[in-house]
Amino acid sequence: MEEKKKGISKMGLVALVVSSSIGSGVFGITSDLASSAAPGPAIIAWVIVGIGILALVLSLNNLGEKRPDLDGGIFGYAEAAFGKLGGFISGWGYWLSAWLGNVAFATMLMSALGEFVPTFKGGQNVPSILLASVFIWGLTLLVNNGIESASFINTIVTVCKLVPLFLFLIMGFVAFKAGIFTADFWGNAADNLGNTVGNTSGLWDQIKGCLMVMMWVFVGIEGASVLANRAEKRSDAQKASIIGLLVLLAVYILASLLPYGVMTQAELAEISQPAMGNILRYIVGGWGAAVINIGLIISIIGCWLSWTMLPAETTMLMARDGMLPKNWGKLNSKKAPSYSLFVTAGLTNLFLLTFLVTDYAYQFAYSLCTAAILICYLLVGIYQIIYSRQQGEAKQLLIGVIATAFQVVGIMLAGFTYVLMCSIAYIPGFYFYVKACREENYSNNSREKIVMGCIAAAAVVSIVMIATGMITV
Repeated sequence: MEEKKKGISKMGLVALVVSSSIGSGVFGITSDLASSAAPGPAIIAWVIVGIGILALVLSLNNLGEKRPDLDGGIFGYAEAAFGKLGGFISGWGYWLSAWLGNVAFATMLMSALGEFVPTFKGGQNVPSILLASVFIWGLTLLVNNGIESASFINTIVTVCKLVPLFLFLIMGFVAFKAGIFTADFWGNAADNLGNTVGNTSGLWDQIKGCLMVMMWVFVGIEGASVLANRAEKRSDAQKASIIGLLVLLAVYILASLLPYGVMTQAELAEISQPAMGNILRYIVGGWGAAVINIGLIISIIGCWLSWTMLPAETTMLMARDGMLPKNWGKLNSKKAPSYSLFVTAGLTNLFLLTFLVTDYAYQFAYSLCTAAILICYLLVGIYQIIYSRQQGEAKQLLIGVIATAFQVVGIMLAGFTYVLMCSIAYIPGFYFYVKACREENYSNNSREKIVMGCIAAAAVVSIVMIATGMITV
């Protein structure tokens, strides 16, 4: 009989998985989905994404249990599969994803504040950039001074996330009308298996348009494998991760689909962010929007604090393992990696300027964030295949194949353009990687040079395509 140790209970672990995964994405998902798909295609897309994310979580759980020696974070699996450069590509992508996600937080936060202070309306103007910059550097200084999110802060943030979310779901059920939901269920009933017809898209195009939006709300799901190690009983770990994922799927699916029975797809697609607040305003009036936006503001600030620490911790581990120069991992007197924190904050602040050149800053930021982490998830799936094949575990091998195939499909159908743009950010990364290798007296072999050359070529192609308008931001 397995001994019970002091730690997190199974239900407590489920709650932690749920609260750590719900960020700003769920508050804006309906509008983003409605701009791409009708309810029917959205449901099919949720089934595909649910299976793919489940395979990823199972892979992380399996590797976490059987390879506890790989303690270098999510990039440890990539290093085990493809060597030092593979670990760097995964770790750098994870770091990119973390701070690009903070840009999406900034956009949504400013939009929520705009409901109370008209100066920030829309969240993409100069005042919004200035206030977001204050948040970036304020949170960076807090973390740099050793301030971490205490448990009571996490509790407050969790309540502020879940209370307005459940209020929205209850009001959505009350206001739901089946006639509205089924009025144009497939979006293009006449030719739902074809290509674009008029102003509507075929079934496959609509599903493809949903994938990046849906993947965004699961960024951070890899935290479940870390939390699983803190369970009272090891045997509860995988169960808690799966239950947590199922709860998240239920919340996300209901929050994204119920509004299709309240407003038409065209109305939902036009609604401004944060969509959830504006939908609740439509249902119950201004007080509903106020509740959602207050909860969203507190939720984002809490998440933003955590995601200010996460990229710094990732680069600190990479520096420890010789993938980045040692100064990226140096700790100050408060045990915080100052160099990494300030570089990350500076880049996040610089990227805020995209608010001025695109009308879709939030979508642009989360799409880049999701594209960057898709590479990390892909490498996890590949290592799951390699390790399971070595161990002769057919079931785990199949899970790895599904997880890998899902990430490949996601990259090719929904995020290839954004993955291509992410390659630009690897150019400065390779400079730091080569510098770190020299510090470690490690010589880059010909295979590494070829891989870096291919990624650099992709970056050049991406820059040319942006300059010529083939890729728009």
